[in-house]
Amino acid sequence: MFMAILTLLVALAISGVAAWYSIVGLMAIFAAAALPIAIMGGVLEVGKLLTASWLYQNWNRAPVLLKSYLSIAVVVLMFITSMGIFGFLSKAHIDQTISTGDNSLLISQIDNKIAREQNRVEDAEKVIAQLDQAVQVLMDFDRIRGKDGAIAVRESQKEERRNLNDIIDSASSTIARLQSEKLTLDSEQLKLEAEVGPIKYIAGLFYEETNKNILEEAVRYVILVIIFVFDPLAVLLVIAANMSIKDIRDKPKKMIQAVDVSQDWNDVEVETDEVEEPEPEPEPKQKYEKEAREWLQKEDEVITPNTDSKLYAHQVNKFHGIEKK
Repeated sequence: MFMAILTLLVALAISGVAAWYSIVGLMAIFAAAALPIAIMGGVLEVGKLLTASWLYQNWNRAPVLLKSYLSIAVVVLMFITSMGIFGFLSKAHIDQTISTGDNSLLISQIDNKIAREQNRVEDAEKVIAQLDQAVQVLMDFDRIRGKDGAIAVRESQKEERRNLNDIIDSASSTIARLQSEKLTLDSEQLKLEAEVGPIKYIAGLFYEETNKNILEEAVRYVILVIIFVFDPLAVLLVIAANMSIKDIRDKPKKMIQAVDVSQDWNDVEVETDEVEEPEPEPEPKQKYEKEAREWLQKEDEVITPNTDSKLYAHQVNKFHGIEKK
């Protein structure tokens, strides 16, 4: 009895959780009518369990058409519940992705911006190097003073050098700011990868690469595996509980004599869980001696083998002779 009740409680618990997930998932799909969907889902879940129990208990005497329709209804309701669970788990995964965010695209854009700023710095440094080289050539030929000398050329380059240094400083500041933004995005990306790590490892069992599309496909497969064992298990456990309760109810009862003290100590019959065992058949010799003793008692003579073995044997033979006649 304990196992039957435990099976029923577990079945109701699984069914309740499945119903809750399904109702929340259906409410997300039909958000404009959340309350009606919740009421409909709860009533249909109770009706599904009741229908499964009724079908098991009345399968042999129910009409074929009724059995067919109710069986199809139970299967369809299981499919609806599974669909709601799929919606609930899918929404949970999407919410998780949105809350943490997949920053791979933003990180790629920042990397491109950093590369462009680095190119600006490199170009400005090349121009400065060329200006330095022009001055150095004049100094090598000892053309230091004069309007065409190294000093004059260096002075004429002052404005251009200032502009180039401004470009370098501006690009360096931009690179530092972009790297700081990238560091934040990298941290969030690592957090996301840690949360989807189990799915990533599961996907790695079947795929060589684990990009975003493959991870999404792995999540869908995991959800399908869950819903295929969730609600069907609840329905089958309800049927199993019905089977156990029916076996206990149909177990034969033993009738024993008891005394009813309220009715002048009259004997009454009561039921017990003990099954009455048939009395063993006596052996032929014992049966023969028992019948002989009963016959002797009818003759008002009580003789046992211990009192007079010869007379007892004589009376037994006499009984046996009467039985033959």
